[in-house]
Amino acid sequence: MPPALPTIVHLDADAFFVSVEQALNPALKGKKVAVGGRERGIISSSSYEARACGVYTPMPTARALKVCPDLILVHHSSGQYGAFSRRLFDLCEEMTPFVERRSIDEGYMDVTPCGFKTQDAVVAAARGLQKKISDTLDIGVSFGLATNKLVSAIASKLNKPCGFTVVAPGDEAGFLAPLGIGKLPGIGNKTEEALRARGLNIVADILALDEDGAQAIFGGGWRDMMATARGEDDSPVVTEFEDAKSYSQQETFARDVADFAEIERVAKGMIDALMREIRKDGKRVRTITVKARYPNFEQMSAAHTIGEPTNLEQPFYPWVAPLLRQAWQKRRTPLRLVSVKLSGVDDGPRQLDLFAAQTDEKRQRLASAMDALNAATRRHGTPAVIHGGQLKK
Repeated sequence: MPPALPTIVHLDADAFFVSVEQALNPALKGKKVAVGGRERGIISSSSYEARACGVYTPMPTARALKVCPDLILVHHSSGQYGAFSRRLFDLCEEMTPFVERRSIDEGYMDVTPCGFKTQDAVVAAARGLQKKISDTLDIGVSFGLATNKLVSAIASKLNKPCGFTVVAPGDEAGFLAPLGIGKLPGIGNKTEEALRARGLNIVADILALDEDGAQAIFGGGWRDMMATARGEDDSPVVTEFEDAKSYSQQETFARDVADFAEIERVAKGMIDALMREIRKDGKRVRTITVKARYPNFEQMSAAHTIGEPTNLEQPFYPWVAPLLRQAWQKRRTPLRLVSVKLSGVDDGPRQLDLFAAQTDEKRQRLASAMDALNAATRRHGTPAVIHGGQLKK
């Protein structure tokens, strides 16, 4: 039998959204940066410099600007995060076919098929991939290497950013023992507080429990908890992943907005941004949902499904105003937020009637030309070429 090796790799991108924004705009590197909504939105990602000032996810943006007055707030760059994620995992698949895309910014690799004979060889290959990702995408990714998914995932998060942690075969329990119990999956903040109140502070305290004590605390799941604390896990790396079932975007206004035309313009701008991403993914959609939220957080939504799936903006434009009126029934009350979701994703062959084919072909060429221009010239997430409807009156 070949020697046991740490062939399961967990990779976790460091402050992914912010890292992408810094890659697109290097002037942001090394600064207190956060990606999030306007003053009344939330922070979805913050740089490590901002975290040092107390900015975290999902802190309200207004609070973040108070604790860090010199925070640079960047709005989401639609389509860019998905594109960087795909390129990230494409690089991983150049190393091994067994790649599990767990989320947009983290996943697992099983490098067993690569035929490495020693731990040093595994480590060298993983470090090479980490450097390649940094050189190619200009983003940082932390790696954890172990014999299973459980331990590798915990290891990757210990030494961020750009961390690289290896847990040798047989050292799983010893590696976990001194860690705080909150590092174990399934133990949230409230559970951690309750366990600490019972004298369980580190993983070793769980391992020290006898059967009766473990059962009294963890109930019927005590065996699973003990196995987790020992670092035991036999779940495989799953290579299949589902494509996006929907595409969505929302805008939280800095001030409540009562201007119907302005909100309609914003909603159509969301369609433009989402369609660029849909075309890039080679998909089409057929359902649009518009959601309106009032200052008291009450919200309503309305949806419509068109006859044939499309990746063009024009078929959805006429539905924005009627759906907005349906969702925004309290017209005397301004809106705090509006969102658009495009769903009913389809990637099958298109069916066009003879008379629509010529018009559709022209619009497809126009959309492709605009996408190409924006991909070449876009800065800071703002498209260089926009539809006329986005011009403010």
